[in-house]
Amino acid sequence: MKSLAELEVIRERTKKKINVSESDGNDIRVVVGMATCGIAAGARPVYDMLIEEVEKHNLHNVSITQTGCIGICQLEPVVEIYAPGKEKVTYVKMTPEKARRIVTDHIVNDTIVAEYTVGSVVE
Repeated sequence: MKSLAELEVIRERTKKKINVSESDGNDIRVVVGMATCGIAAGARPVYDMLIEEVEKHNLHNVSITQTGCIGICQLEPVVEIYAPGKEKVTYVKMTPEKARRIVTDHIVNDTIVAEYTVGSVVE
């Protein structure tokens, strides 16, 4: 990067990639743990796959964001889904392939993938 214009192009591309938009309160929020523990466990490819799948399905009511440590480092990568009027769902030990299924089953078809949730690991 050698100019302010190049930085602005990168900024705009990144904003589009992370789907930054105003929420009307009916949006589904997908949060990926991206602290060092999550990144070391493979959270970046999971995050990228979530973005790719949301774009592929043309889902405008879904935002994908990053957060720091969620607090369950041994279960990273961790993805949490917040849907209006529903309890938070925490998916653990995620992979890009699992992320693809989460978008299709959980976000598109409103079916929680129970075998990927924190409850299935802890129980």
